[in-house]
Amino acid sequence: MDFSAVSSALKTIGELTQEVTSLWGVDEQVEGLASELRWMQSFLKVADARKVDNELIRTSVVEIRELAYDAEDMIETFSLKVASKRKGGFSNCIKRSSCFLKEGCLLHRIKSEIEKITVKIKELTRQLKTYDVSKFGVDGEGPSSSTERRVSRRSYPHVMDDNIVGLGKDIKQLVPVLLDEQSECRVVSICGIVGTMALSTGMGGLGKTTLAKKIYHESQVVGHFKHLAWANVSQNCQERKVCEDILSDLNILTEADKMMKVEKLAEKLSSFLEKNKCLVILDDIWNPVDWDSLKPVFSARETKSKILLTSRNKEIISHADKNGFLYQLQCLNDEQSWELFQKIAIPPTNSPGYKIEAKMKELGEDMVKHCAGLPLAIIILGGILATKYPSLTEWLNVSVNVKSYFKNDKGQVLKDVLLLSYDDLPPYLRPCFLYLSQFPEDYEIPVDRLIQLWIAEGILAKRCMIQVRERYVATLKMTSFQMHDLMRGVCLSKAKQEKFFDIADQSNACQLSRIGRVRRVSVHKYFWIHYIKSPRLRSLLFFDKFLPVEEEDNVLPLAMVRYFDNHKEELFNPWVWFAAVLVCSVLVTKLRGIWKYMFNNFNFLRVLDYERGGYAGCKLPNDIGKLIHLRFLRLRGLEFDSLKLPSSLGNLRCLQTLDLRIINGLCSESVHVPNLLWRMQQLRHLYLPQQCSSKTKLKLGTLKNLQTLVNFNTKNCYVKDLINMTNLRELEIRGSFNIEDFNTEELDKNPPIIQSKYLHSLSIINDEGRIDPRHLAHLLLSCENISKLRLDVEIRRLPEYHYLSSNLAYIKLRRCKLEEDPMPTLEKLLYLRMLELHEEAFIVKEMFCCGQAFAKLESLSLKGLNNLEEWKVGEEAMASLQRLEIQKCRQLKKLPDGLRFIATLQELKIDSMPKTFKDKVEEGGEDFWKGRHVPSIIFHDCE
Repeated sequence: MDFSAVSSALKTIGELTQEVTSLWGVDEQVEGLASELRWMQSFLKVADARKVDNELIRTSVVEIRELAYDAEDMIETFSLKVASKRKGGFSNCIKRSSCFLKEGCLLHRIKSEIEKITVKIKELTRQLKTYDVSKFGVDGEGPSSSTERRVSRRSYPHVMDDNIVGLGKDIKQLVPVLLDEQSECRVVSICGIVGTMALSTGMGGLGKTTLAKKIYHESQVVGHFKHLAWANVSQNCQERKVCEDILSDLNILTEADKMMKVEKLAEKLSSFLEKNKCLVILDDIWNPVDWDSLKPVFSARETKSKILLTSRNKEIISHADKNGFLYQLQCLNDEQSWELFQKIAIPPTNSPGYKIEAKMKELGEDMVKHCAGLPLAIIILGGILATKYPSLTEWLNVSVNVKSYFKNDKGQVLKDVLLLSYDDLPPYLRPCFLYLSQFPEDYEIPVDRLIQLWIAEGILAKRCMIQVRERYVATLKMTSFQMHDLMRGVCLSKAKQEKFFDIADQSNACQLSRIGRVRRVSVHKYFWIHYIKSPRLRSLLFFDKFLPVEEEDNVLPLAMVRYFDNHKEELFNPWVWFAAVLVCSVLVTKLRGIWKYMFNNFNFLRVLDYERGGYAGCKLPNDIGKLIHLRFLRLRGLEFDSLKLPSSLGNLRCLQTLDLRIINGLCSESVHVPNLLWRMQQLRHLYLPQQCSSKTKLKLGTLKNLQTLVNFNTKNCYVKDLINMTNLRELEIRGSFNIEDFNTEELDKNPPIIQSKYLHSLSIINDEGRIDPRHLAHLLLSCENISKLRLDVEIRRLPEYHYLSSNLAYIKLRRCKLEEDPMPTLEKLLYLRMLELHEEAFIVKEMFCCGQAFAKLESLSLKGLNNLEEWKVGEEAMASLQRLEIQKCRQLKKLPDGLRFIATLQELKIDSMPKTFKDKVEEGGEDFWKGRHVPSIIFHDCE
């Protein structure tokens, strides 16, 4: 049950009642409301613990959530519009004297609304008190001990590199088919099979995508094809998105392509595939109709390019290519199923000869049989049981549920195990899971942004989310993730059942216009926002462009557009100019209407997120200042003619995340940001424009809650303000960085720049010139706890070791033009695990890794080091290295001899290197003996 809304409302009330004087006028109403909400919260917790499944209670939960949202909105409106103005002493009283009447009317309205909400909650309470929840449920046990172990739960047990069983045979059969250039087969398809009967419409969760990924990374495949590309097709096939994804992977997608008609994109892509030897993987294509929409892209006949499809529909292969190859993937057998289950459910142990307890093994094997050999079902079941290991009692409890949940129908097995996984979540995490359903299918969900959205919506506490984020930072893992389509299906069905949100598109526009209480809307495709009539809307997520190219014809006067397209070469024709001005005027008016409708009708918005940018009109309207409840505002990538942001932004005092990275599509004009951000004292994540105007000088010293600051520089901000940001966790400096009144003679006499003990990531990017190495050294000295450092700026000399944090685990150096080998300094960093030396990181000819240097380094990337000729590695150096990449280091003569001593090396990737270098490393070459112990050696574009 979702009682996060009740908790959020109580939190808002608690924050307001900390100052008793501010409640004058509504104190009795607020206290009565809080009392009712507290009873409701207790009732819901007991009902959830007892697994009460009653229609009245399910319906009531939705109603309670709506009332809690209404209560929170009213109380916050009182706080922002009335209580906040009662501060400030005599001078503020003088200012307020002229608007006492207006304030009185507002106070009366808020008081009346709170009373109405309380009456409705009391009526619900009366109905629910007729149910004695203590009589419901099957047992009286307290909280599961697994709750205490959830923090150590494997968050992503299905990561393919760690948990793959039984695909070796499949890879051996498929790779030769893809590499055979003599065959007429151009399309290879992976489909599903259950038992001995192939399904015309197959199943999900068999491992089709996992197998495709393994083939995509197979060294033979990477070495054979010049280019590889991956695109997710999914149930909702979008031809433009598929084309753009493939072009992007091929590194030929331009900004002009994004404005191009989809037919032109298909033509460009088809031409490239015809001339180059490429492998394109189309994952999760559902039906022949989708293939027909994509067919123009793959229409070339005389080509060495090939296509690998994954699909549940085996008919697609014959439809796509009469000479195509169909590979039917089978379920795991009992032995493979148990092997996969053990990897997930039973933690690894160092004890020699360790065996699982006989009773637990019997239980486990019995539960695994219910998964019918489906890898995804086994992984999810194993993930549930991993939190309960080694408690035999809790495994018994799950075993009972498995038998009651799972039916004999194999097609239902996955849904059953997913539902079991959802029910195993603690109540406070369920709304977090339901929130994921708002993202489109196959969408790559950024972890940082997801956490910011959760907190902005009050779904989960800030402190808990920060702890989760910091754990991932410490391990340098997971910046984004995708939901399996079956998992998303269960998530969507649960969200629909609980009326958690609505997906908006043209198909349900009329339906949305009739719904008065829509709280969250997710727009996957362009949607006329005027259809939404709910004044209490809290969240708007846009995943399409503000106005896609395909929709312009529906907005603009068609006759004028056609006239302009047919005569645009006639520069001196006045009618052409008239048509152009008219088209632009209509477009700007329409776009301004969208903004005005949003800002004037959705005054309770907390989240406004634009994902894909696009042209958004002349300028951002001043009416945005009406959205005083906003917590999350993301405008990244939106294009405006005028880049002067409105001063009304200063009204948004509740903002926690603010992304101002807007652009001008016609030129690289700088953005003017009004000096009002200091008012937003709740701000935690601030993303400034990449280039602010010279008139911009921002005071940020009051932002003590700030955790993320991106595009900071001393030209538009004050360096002294950084010292007040004691909660800062991530800092990105872009552009100039100069410290005023810096003592160059006695460096230790300069005051510290940063005092946040939480800062873990520092990036410095400067395309304009050098940074003073003394200023850089002093800045680094203030960042004593950082684990990630990125320097993309000319410095010529790396600061000495004692200026660098001993906690550094990740370093990226680019365009630093170091005049000395950086390795003698970097090798002293004992916890360094990832090192990237890219484009002119240094300009010396030799690099040395000696002794026991880089003992914990796991990944090393060398790219664009144009002067590097010789690299030497000692026998005991880089003893933990697992991945090595060498790209565009064209002067490098050979692999280091010491590479043969690195027994841990799993992958060696040679990319865009001279053919002579490749010949040396390949079997029979003079350097082959240095890397023959490496399981995977990948050559790419070394012709």
